[in-house]
Amino acid sequence: MTGTDRLAQLTSWDADWSGLRVVVTGLGLSGFSAADTLAELGAEVVAVDGQDTPDTRAKADTLKIVGVQDVLLGEQHTATVPDVGGAAPELIVTSPGWRPDQPLLAAAAAAGIPIWGDVELAWRVRERAGRKTADWLVVTGTNGKTTTVGMVESMLLAAGQRAIACGNVGTPILDAIRDPEGWDTIAVELSSFQLHWTHHIEPAASAVLNIAEDHVDWHGSFEAYCADKAKIYEHTRVACLFNEDQPLTLRMVQQADVQEGCRAVSFATDTPGLSMLGVVDGILVDRAFLQNRAHQALELGHLEDLGPIAPQHQVANALAAAGLVRAIGVPPEAVRDGLRAYQPGDHRIQLVARAEDVMWINDSKATNPHAADASLGSFSHVVWIAGGLPKGVSYDELVARHAARLRAVVLIGADPSELTGALQRHAPDVPVLPTAVRDTGGDPSDGHLAMAAAVREADAVARPGDVVLMAPAAASMDQFVSYADRGDAFINAVARLMDTKGLGS
Repeated sequence: MTGTDRLAQLTSWDADWSGLRVVVTGLGLSGFSAADTLAELGAEVVAVDGQDTPDTRAKADTLKIVGVQDVLLGEQHTATVPDVGGAAPELIVTSPGWRPDQPLLAAAAAAGIPIWGDVELAWRVRERAGRKTADWLVVTGTNGKTTTVGMVESMLLAAGQRAIACGNVGTPILDAIRDPEGWDTIAVELSSFQLHWTHHIEPAASAVLNIAEDHVDWHGSFEAYCADKAKIYEHTRVACLFNEDQPLTLRMVQQADVQEGCRAVSFATDTPGLSMLGVVDGILVDRAFLQNRAHQALELGHLEDLGPIAPQHQVANALAAAGLVRAIGVPPEAVRDGLRAYQPGDHRIQLVARAEDVMWINDSKATNPHAADASLGSFSHVVWIAGGLPKGVSYDELVARHAARLRAVVLIGADPSELTGALQRHAPDVPVLPTAVRDTGGDPSDGHLAMAAAVREADAVARPGDVVLMAPAAASMDQFVSYADRGDAFINAVARLMDTKGLGS
């Protein structure tokens, strides 16, 4: 039997995985979970990671205890495909952050060795004797994925299901799959990286929330990025949810090879037409998943159910989540109860303080122009804290669209030249304030110092009725450990400012 024939037969946990020669690349959350799972299945596993650190060494020790054959740490091991048990591997399972042009992966592809991601592996082992096999509800998009799968999970729980949000959201999908009891439904957040390495899944329902230029440096082009996102619709069984306001998402559905009977259903934040979810007079309604949809609509909830701040993009996320769960029969009252119970995570349109008639909003998760566009469009008068690692995108359209609402811009980021150029071209009359870190000769790579300075600058120019919005439109890794670290720096700096003023937060 050839390696390809053997892989074709590996479609359940109970299939014969023993002795399969696998290289796992990357020891992040998903890579560690993949290596652990494959060892439990009886495969022969060699793991590779370019970092040789105390953290990776500790992970290596753990993996060897559970049966991983070898763990190769250090950049020198990432250029060629290692042998497994003295022979070439039959399969590579890669962490999503590894690019297709990475030398080891490129060499594997040239040698004809199949490459999977952890999502592909999870789909292959989802069926296991004695456990429930969950329905998959899958979500992608440039922005809003984590919020939407969180809402889906909350709605499913309100319906009495055993459900979990997993994937790119934090809990690795393989950890969810290995739960001893199993799940009724899992809500799976899928990044474009994960979708690139996914070849065949059959979700009950799928959604692309939105598409904008992002991760061009990883995918090579916007077209390649879109092609990977579009893979989420392939083989969907019940419903493909798309954004009525973004025709590109409809084209993705139209070009997808879905299962017989699968429907295309859209969502929009205004009055819905047939086979849509939308909003009428502040009420979220369903005109897709009911028999008499030509003449009736089902009430799913109210805008107030989304909390004190319900910007347009958050409403769109709620409608997409509602469409996904309605596709598998979740009742309208569970949608409403799920929205009310949902607790949004930190760093996404997070109200940090309200003082002197100024709101301070943390949207550190706005790591690209599309996410920042949604934030900026939610407020009328904005002091904008922005900048960071741009990831090869343009800021011209974003700045041009929102120039009229900008009171001032305070720059963070080690190199804000791309954003500065767009501001000079499209908002020449808006004051642009470099943070005091640069003015005083401080280290611009010290993100926490830069954020404290940015908050002081923003406070100096903010007027009553303004919103100070930290929505960087860029990645964080030039000055911070993560977007969460950046958001925490903003929260802490605002708290210190409020204390200094005797206002509290």
